[in-house]
Amino acid sequence: MKTRILTVDDSRTVHILVTKAFRECGVEILKASNGVEGLSVASKEDPDLILLDVTMPVMDGVEMLTRLKGDPQLKHIPVVMLTAEGGRDAVMKIAKLGIRDYIVKPFSEDKLLEKVGRIVDLNREVKSKTILDKLAVLVVEDKPVICEAIQTGLSHLPWEFTVASGAPEGFEKFQDRDFDLVLASLSLADESGFELFKKIQSAKKRTPVIGMVVKSDSERQHKAMQVGFDGLTTKPLDIVELEMRSCRIMGIDTSPRYFKFESNHMLVKIPADPSPARLAEIDGFIADKVNEAVDSGYKVVVIDASESKGFDVNLIKLIIDIMNSCRDMSLKTGIVGNEAIKRDENNFEETKGWKICDSLEEALSDAGLPNG
Repeated sequence: MKTRILTVDDSRTVHILVTKAFRECGVEILKASNGVEGLSVASKEDPDLILLDVTMPVMDGVEMLTRLKGDPQLKHIPVVMLTAEGGRDAVMKIAKLGIRDYIVKPFSEDKLLEKVGRIVDLNREVKSKTILDKLAVLVVEDKPVICEAIQTGLSHLPWEFTVASGAPEGFEKFQDRDFDLVLASLSLADESGFELFKKIQSAKKRTPVIGMVVKSDSERQHKAMQVGFDGLTTKPLDIVELEMRSCRIMGIDTSPRYFKFESNHMLVKIPADPSPARLAEIDGFIADKVNEAVDSGYKVVVIDASESKGFDVNLIKLIIDIMNSCRDMSLKTGIVGNEAIKRDENNFEETKGWKICDSLEEALSDAGLPNG
């Protein structure tokens, strides 16, 4: 059965933080906004642990704790108190009532996980790597201009590139450290790119390998597919395609590049050069991210197109898809644009009536969050 944690707090921000912190732990989060609701939920659900705020309306944390420990059916539930820095002394005084620990606000997700993990079992899953993680990539290529094109084209990512000009040097460097991906030219002398692949395949650590091959070289492409390369990319290189293929093969999550959860809204970032492939990638995340926003208690989604060079049919379709998904889940939306976006606004029938805001603050206000 899932570990069940009840968070009792009148702060929506705390509920969001707690939900996010335990998302990867297989934990069910129960919520209450004051002591009365907290006692009711605790009685019905019998949680494994309670995170209890000290200061709340209707019934504060001290009274709820007193009643909780006075109830034979509930007194066994471990309690972690949440308090502001100024309330630390008060918590220490009521510790005799029976709390397992306390946390001073504001607190980090790591601190929360550390404290709670000492009391209940947290089946913390290994987080999958994301596009924003520092990944190690080995490039084995004897053409310096291609190596430079890869490093320059992907310089917007926090990836670290190691370059080798031939297969022997490539395997030597491969043995020196752990790599997340290998990009190997199949045009190396003596078919040594294929020999390198076999050696990497026989290594203890399974590392995905993408072969780089001339577009017209169908013979090497066929051979690479037969021996089991994880993927192929053709020369001349399409850097956007190479990036997306690399991410798929490594199994990394690219959504953080486009979706960010702030304290009171979800932000959808439209890239400066929204190619059809990029827009399709964003579109594929929409349903899951909107559901995640709703599950975390968010009510507003802001679409930030301030870096876009203007509207086109594909971008308009994506924004409509986002707005429709948000509307279906009762989320409000706002759009941040720029002069190019505003200039194109009246050129498309679909965009008429849209309010393009100049800033995030204006978009949040327009969506119903006047305080930003």
